Formats: sequence, structure tokens, C-alpha cells
Amino acid sequence: MTNPDLTWILFLLDRSGSMRQIKKATEEGFDAFIAEQRKAPGQCAVTLAQFDTEYEVVYSQRPLDEVPPLTLVPRNSTALLDSMANLIVESGLQLAEMPEAERPGTVIVAIMTDGLENASREWTHPMIKELVQQQTEQYGWQFLYMGANQDAIEEGAKLGVSGDYSLDFAGANVGQAMTVTSQNVVSYRSARSTDLTASMPTYTAEQRRSSK
Repeated sequence: MTNPDLTWILFLLDRSGSMRQIKKATEEGFDAFIAEQRKAPGQCAVTLAQFDTEYEVVYSQRPLDEVPPLTLVPRNSTALLDSMANLIVESGLQLAEMPEAERPGTVIVAIMTDGLENASREWTHPMIKELVQQQTEQYGWQFLYMGANQDAIEEGAKLGVSGDYSLDFAGANVGQAMTVTSQNVVSYRSARSTDLTASMPTYTAEQRRSSK
């Protein structure tokens, strides 16, 4: 049996050139997200991956108390699909190597981008959608998609993410998008610590309005 008290948050963050306009707000919003998670009960580890044309794991499976402030250096284009695949596949392999009792009972993949895919070379939307659906349906992973300057519901659907867990946000409101997402993650973690069948709260109408 997996560890119901342990959550693994995999955060995939866009650092393409267009993020330059909201660099500071993104850094502050992410730091606030982590601070909020520290207040929640239970254990939690974080993996942060950033992407532009390239994909980089900044740190992996780091306990919340050891997560440093975010530094974002925007550059290049948006290879979202290849980056999602790298994160999902690599994390799945890490889980497979763990003894079952040490595996997190809850795995959350949060994706934040301010633009559309324009630079992937290996993965297509149908391939990613199939991969996301596999991890969701077979392994119970929870995916969240936050997108600015786009129809995040539509774009999330292309990636296999339910519209209930996809959030449109205005670039200027990136901090609020992080806040409402963190609220839902805290609620989910708390519920899952006692009931592994609990579901992630969906984004409410008020949360959606406040992020626009």
C-alpha cells in the first residue's frame, strides 16, 4: 500500500521569453503557493521542472521545508509537449523504483504556461493526451492546467486535462491563479490523507472570475 500521508507535487513551469512580463509575479506566486502548502497537514515533496525550448529539472522530490525561492529566467520558445512527456515519464520511472510503502499516495501534476505549444519535436497533442489519460485512469495522478492568453479549457482538453481542472488566468493575475490552485491542492491533500478515494476540488466559478 502507498503512503496516504505523502503527496508528491510535480510542477511544470513555463520560462519561455513571453514570461518575462510576469516574471516577478510568477516568482512571488509560486513562493506563496509553497508557503501555503507548508501549512497543510501531512508530508509533501516537490519536483520543479522549467521549460522553454529546453527542459530542466530544477530539483526533484524535495521536502517542502527545503524548497528555495523561485528564480525564473525567461528565454526562447515553448516546447510544452516534450516537456510534459519528460516530466511524466521520468517521474513514473522514479515511482516504479520506490518500495510500494514509500510511494506517495497522492501525485499532483500542475502545469502553468502563458502561451501555446510551438517548439516540441518529439511529442504531439494526441500522444500527450493518451499519456495523461493513462496516468490519470491507471495510476490516479491528478493533473491541473493553468493557462494565460489562451482558452485554457480547450488547450487543457488537447492535453488530456479535464476542463474542471483547467484554469484561464490573466497574466497580471498569475498570483491569484497560484492562490486558488494552492487552496484546492491543500483541500485535496487533507482529504486524501484519510481517504484515498477523495477527489480534487474543481475550480469554482468565483475562483475562475478572480483569476481573469
